[in-house]
Amino acid sequence: MHTHDVFNQVPDIVPFDNSRNPALIEGLHREGAGWAEQEVRDLGALAGGAMAQEWGVLANQYPPVLHTHDRFGNRVDEVEFHPYWHELMNVAVAQGLHGSPWADDRPGAHAARAAKFYTWGVVDAGHMCPISMTYAVIPALRHNPELSARYEPLLTSREYDFGLREPSTKSGLIAGMSMTEKQGGSDVRANTTTATPQSDGTYRIVGHKWFTSAPMSDMFLTLAQAPGGLSCFLLPRVLPDGSRNPLRLQRLKDKLGNKSNASSEIEYENATGWLVGAEGAGVKTIIEMVNMTRLDCVIGSATGMRAGVVHAVHHARHRKAFGKNLIDQPAMRNVLADLVIESDAATTVMMRLAGATDRASSDPAEAALRRIALAVTKYWVCKRAPAHAAEALECLGGNGYVEESGMPRLYREAPLMSIWEGSGNVAALDALRAMGRQPETVEAFFDEVNLARGANRYLDEAIDRIGKELTDFADIEYRARRVIELMALVLQGAQLVRHGHAAIADAFCGSRFGGDWGIAFGTLPVGVDTEAILERAYLS
Repeated sequence: MHTHDVFNQVPDIVPFDNSRNPALIEGLHREGAGWAEQEVRDLGALAGGAMAQEWGVLANQYPPVLHTHDRFGNRVDEVEFHPYWHELMNVAVAQGLHGSPWADDRPGAHAARAAKFYTWGVVDAGHMCPISMTYAVIPALRHNPELSARYEPLLTSREYDFGLREPSTKSGLIAGMSMTEKQGGSDVRANTTTATPQSDGTYRIVGHKWFTSAPMSDMFLTLAQAPGGLSCFLLPRVLPDGSRNPLRLQRLKDKLGNKSNASSEIEYENATGWLVGAEGAGVKTIIEMVNMTRLDCVIGSATGMRAGVVHAVHHARHRKAFGKNLIDQPAMRNVLADLVIESDAATTVMMRLAGATDRASSDPAEAALRRIALAVTKYWVCKRAPAHAAEALECLGGNGYVEESGMPRLYREAPLMSIWEGSGNVAALDALRAMGRQPETVEAFFDEVNLARGANRYLDEAIDRIGKELTDFADIEYRARRVIELMALVLQGAQLVRHGHAAIADAFCGSRFGGDWGIAFGTLPVGVDTEAILERAYLS
């Protein structure tokens, strides 16, 4: 029987062009990577298409399955993925998201990769984990020139070659990291895994790792206690003689989100490893790797914010309530504009950090800025992502709480970026450590934000407040979050004032620094140019 008509339902957002993002494209050109715009545009159309979106949905609906043994009882330690996981990986590798900047000497290579990582990441966050780890492993691996020469061409190859074979026989490699242990977590110096030197120059690795994501990667960097102290090692899953390295997969983690990606516990049962860097220099060896993955945490959070806000704005433009489209309701306009501001701020500072990564190797000032700016931005942008996702979901009402909308998956993914590579306190304290040990980072930070002086009085006052905060180091660790939050906001504000849309910059500084802003999103002051701001999130 006919009981009702379907109306006032929002049309599907798919297909959409995920590169249709002024803040991203403007940043791409500003950071010297305008040559990659067409690649970003093409990838954005693919990412927002029905086929790629289905890949992401099903890869999460059917998560990886661990097989410790085959049907005959032989130990196999393999993880089975949905076929669409491999489609996702194939595109990411073919686009060079895993390693292209290390093989591309064009200016802006890291900025180009960041824009593409951001654009493609909207499809699925889980597979971006091994892509990010491969990107980050390469600078650490260069501490062993022999290993780097052997494997780097394969780690930057644009061919995705899944399967258990000796690395040198494959057309492309994926790398993972295996650092944390159950008793240590972020305190990697508490690791108890041991590394015993052998006569052939290798080490025997024995121990347990609490978190090892993407355990089907071809090789891993891991930390273990050698005779000279905590050291970094490369462990391939298949040894040069073709035998399996005894990396035993104990179980897969049942996680809040990131369902498409396998995260495991691993036992090293006299596994074979090769030293990367000097004995005792494990943390120093991996620090560049940490910088790379922290950049990707910022990119991942910015990606989620953009996805959330375009879905919320799309819904509000097509849904009516109380006689008007939601987007024309003043309270909703305030919420949506605030979400757009937060997203634009994250995207703009993300591209600045990617540009600093390009220039850090030849410019000490850029290297110093990247050191401090990555830590403060990683803290703040990744901390804002869950609240942003929750508010964007709420804009869809009950429909947003339903899995089919895609918003619950976005919400579950959001907290991961704040946890990965150092949770909030770790990131904040690391920023303080950088300022204490490398005073040039403080100088670089102020040099950067002072470029925006004189354009907005609220921003100027906030820069002055940071100066006062940093002259008093009493209880600085207790105040760490407040100080680093202010630094992150000022860095974002400075980028927006110099490079962002005028309405975004004015609203950001007036709300975040002007004192006329509440705690929740949607508490912008009266007088904000919401129409100009909302246009930044229109996909058509």
